Amino acid sequence: MIRVLLAEDQGMMRGALALLLGMEEDIEVVAQVGAGDEIVSAALTARPDVALLDIELPGRSGLDAAAELRAECPDCRVLILTTFGRPGYLRRAMEAGAAGFLVKDGPVEELAEAVRRVLCGETVVDPALAAAALGAGPNPLTPREAEALRAAVDGATVADIAAALHLSESTVRNYLSAAIGKTGTRNRMEAAREARRQGWL
Repeated sequence: MIRVLLAEDQGMMRGALALLLGMEEDIEVVAQVGAGDEIVSAALTARPDVALLDIELPGRSGLDAAAELRAECPDCRVLILTTFGRPGYLRRAMEAGAAGFLVKDGPVEELAEAVRRVLCGETVVDPALAAAALGAGPNPLTPREAEALRAAVDGATVADIAAALHLSESTVRNYLSAAIGKTGTRNRMEAAREARRQGWL
């Protein structure tokens, strides 16, 4: 049996995926979590062979959890399953050590087959998304610029961002200005939206 951990914040979707995967003769869902910060502890307890992770989860993103999961449970293969098929997310997932990346609108048979394939050591990526990622180019934002934009998403002031990131206000302004320029937008809110749309945040 292939042991699967499922991380999905929407209860109905999580239940449906668990039910559908459980109907496969060789797959057993051994853990289900609704938040990103529950993934690693659940994996350490349940010892899954494959972790199916959504990206946008409360507490911590599936991409951040994927990197820690690869370090803490190296035998567990990570498969990202998301609504957001963005080239930037695909790049970040691969950098985090994910073995696959699929969008949720595919058939369940495709998902079950992807679980089997990543367990056999293959990399499984949605073909249309792979093509888009190749054409999109790398993330132009530095880690610090991305961090400043993330902190600005909820309308925080420069002073708030500086305090949260332990930086001077002038440094924060420089990071935000660079991010605005690189995203081709007019202000930090637009820059944050565009960076999210591209999957860079």
